Amino acid sequence: MNQKLTPLYTALKNHVRKKSYSFHVPGHKNGEVGWNNEAFRSFLPYDVTELSGLDDLHAPEDVIKNAESLLSDYYKTSESYFLVGGSTVGNLAMILATCNENDTVFVQRNCHKSVLNGLKLANVNPIFLDPEWDEHTQSPGGVSVSTLKNALSTYDGVKACIFTYPTYYGVTYSLESLIEVAHEKNIVVLVDEAHGPHLRSECLPLLSAIQLGADIVVHSAHKILPAMTMGSFLHINSDRVSVEAVKTYLSVLQSSSPSYPIMASLDIARKFIASFKEVDWRYTMEERQAFLEVLQSMEGMEVIECNDPIKLLLRPINTTGYALQKALEQFNIFPELADPYQVLLMVPLLRHTEESYLRKAAEVLKNLPAINVPHAVGRTSSTNADKIKALSISYREAKVRRKTLVNLENTAGKVSAEMVIPYPPGIPLFMEGETISEAALQQLRLLIKQGAHFQGNHKLEHGKLYVYD
Repeated sequence: MNQKLTPLYTALKNHVRKKSYSFHVPGHKNGEVGWNNEAFRSFLPYDVTELSGLDDLHAPEDVIKNAESLLSDYYKTSESYFLVGGSTVGNLAMILATCNENDTVFVQRNCHKSVLNGLKLANVNPIFLDPEWDEHTQSPGGVSVSTLKNALSTYDGVKACIFTYPTYYGVTYSLESLIEVAHEKNIVVLVDEAHGPHLRSECLPLLSAIQLGADIVVHSAHKILPAMTMGSFLHINSDRVSVEAVKTYLSVLQSSSPSYPIMASLDIARKFIASFKEVDWRYTMEERQAFLEVLQSMEGMEVIECNDPIKLLLRPINTTGYALQKALEQFNIFPELADPYQVLLMVPLLRHTEESYLRKAAEVLKNLPAINVPHAVGRTSSTNADKIKALSISYREAKVRRKTLVNLENTAGKVSAEMVIPYPPGIPLFMEGETISEAALQQLRLLIKQGAHFQGNHKLEHGKLYVYD
């Protein structure tokens, strides 16, 4: 197929050129009603609905079908779909489409909260596999093959394995070996590859989970590729996954009024990566190297390169990642995330014909004063002897158990009744139904002290957590 085409975006652009009169939703009427901001108003004519010639995401027959066919053709999948609710929708759909109630499912513990919500909706029996600690990036990495084999020797009738690859810190691991072990037992492999839609490019040194043999994969196009926020992809990669089941759950979970700007941006994002050439990759790496050298020249900083070359970690020597994040933001440099030790920077993929985005940012960094905000870093244990853990209270039982609000210092050994989620990246520190360990509690105290932001229905601001009686 001709990957230079953008059928949906082209049809949308042609519709906007008509300067039509809107007697349909949305209420802003092509930006003519209610908007005085000209910059935003110029964008609104693209925000339309299922009009003649623009197809229907839930029953595609024309331009959306063609756009999704181009997506599948590029990634070499059985089927591929546009998602307008982010990878969250994809993770929910792939779990619900492949798992039945009470199925035993292996889950990589450093998964996104949307995976846990999918497990809860499916009412499965999750067994969590702790990842290995990656000393280089000071972050959780991937599950080891030995951990998976040990889990398989303990549990029978496992339906699915759910992995996160690469990690949010750009850490890769032996996913292909894990997939092979799972497939030997005819176990379906689901991969949240939110941070890897670019890995399919032949220019990059890493392989996508699709190429490594995963059965179904979710990509956050908006995280790496030039798509709008909430724009993602879902790929079916084998006959172990029911196409009809996936389509059914996507129709249930996705809005019946999908955003055309998001869908058009997905069409453009697919064309971008499909046409990304070796000359573009060399240019990206050259500009990245120049940017890296500027980072390395910053006083009191260590730069950590990750497996995924578009991820860089800036680690301060005398302060925390959170303090560094605040210092950088004062000069309009906004990292992807911070943790107690570092900030994560995501380098863009660059066209060789475009002015380097990185050069402009580098000029700001060159003029920064020395960042030295003294702050005790503190460290917690990064290892856990128990690599394979079930929930202490099942999702079914949790529905009828009473929750109690208790002081934080009294929670060790109790069962958490809510998720506690440092955000970003959205990996829960405590899961609903999980026994709270002293090590996890120590990590929570450290994060609170250093100013981490949390999601979840908890009362951390009052020093309290919900636990089950």
